Amino acid sequence: SPSKVRLVGGAHRCEGRVEVERNGQWGTVCDDGWDWNDLVVVCRELNCGAANRTQSGASYRPPAPEDQKVLIQDVSCSGIEDTLFQCEQSEDVYDCPHAEDAGARCVNPDSDVRLVDGPGRCQGRVEVLHQGQWSTVCKAGWNLRAAKVVCRQLGCGRALLTRRCCNKMTQGKGPIWMRQMSCSGQEANLQDCPLRPLENNCTHDEDTWMECEDPFELRLVGGDNPCAGRLEVLHKGTWGSVCDDSWGEEEDQVVCKQLGCGRSLSPSSKAGKSYRPGAGRIWLDDVVCSGKEKSLESCQHRLWGYHDCTHKEDVEVMCSVLSKKKEKEKDKMEKEEEEKEEEEEKEKEKKGENNNRRRRKTGRKEEREERQG
Repeated sequence: SPSKVRLVGGAHRCEGRVEVERNGQWGTVCDDGWDWNDLVVVCRELNCGAANRTQSGASYRPPAPEDQKVLIQDVSCSGIEDTLFQCEQSEDVYDCPHAEDAGARCVNPDSDVRLVDGPGRCQGRVEVLHQGQWSTVCKAGWNLRAAKVVCRQLGCGRALLTRRCCNKMTQGKGPIWMRQMSCSGQEANLQDCPLRPLENNCTHDEDTWMECEDPFELRLVGGDNPCAGRLEVLHKGTWGSVCDDSWGEEEDQVVCKQLGCGRSLSPSSKAGKSYRPGAGRIWLDDVVCSGKEKSLESCQHRLWGYHDCTHKEDVEVMCSVLSKKKEKEKDKMEKEEEEKEEEEEKEKEKKGENNNRRRRKTGRKEEREERQG
């Protein structure tokens, strides 16, 4: 059955004000209790890749019509549900104007690259959409920097490997994309990478296979609100703990930011533990962040499942809970920051073009002087 949730007013179908359908009527969602886990479920239901960040729904234009109802409030997902309507929620909405509509931003809209025939969406044979057809990619034109871009574009974790593949069962059958990718690894999208034609022909024996880590989903459990508790990350469908080796204030800051909470309030990791230790898997160890990352997945860490810890060393994080007013101010500041960064990038590009023009002009002047001399 079609999804009963949609995102309205964003730059693409995977970003915008959250709206749900009840009895044939579309209405908004109150942002009381709206958090990272709810966002994860919406992105999953809409097949929009990984969650990027929670957002004020009122920041999207045009705003919700005055006569549109706010249909649900106090949504509480655990983060593993397939649809928003599997989560706890209240239809008894009170004291929630459209200024408090929930918003969502997911990492990736409809993509022009995919990984196929792998064990999950973050591993497989690389295919790009070119002139309306999915084409395999020749390994001769591919490297790990291009793989990093694809992992980012698909909302997966870090790039792990890229290699030539495949056997007759898993190699491609259609066209082969004959291009040399020259990515820096920092691009947001494969389309941003410079490319040139490959000189030699390829066969499907030279198709490209690549693997990314699974996307990060995280939560704080055992606390009295979603912004405090023992840290857990989701990997291969199982929630597990994080070891506190190398963990400090910078790592706390990244977790608080990713969960849409306020600043870190965590005491020193050497202080006594406040929450019950976990059980089951310990997924991450030796996590190192600068504090500027938007997501824990951008920080360095050992491979999934590799550690030398017990659950006595589980990471705990405490963040301040933002009031609605502060949350909206934070969204506004982050948006202004992003716009400022984009402007600075444009200025740099413009300056580079002007310098190139000046060099060309000087070169032509010197050539004329030589000829006249």
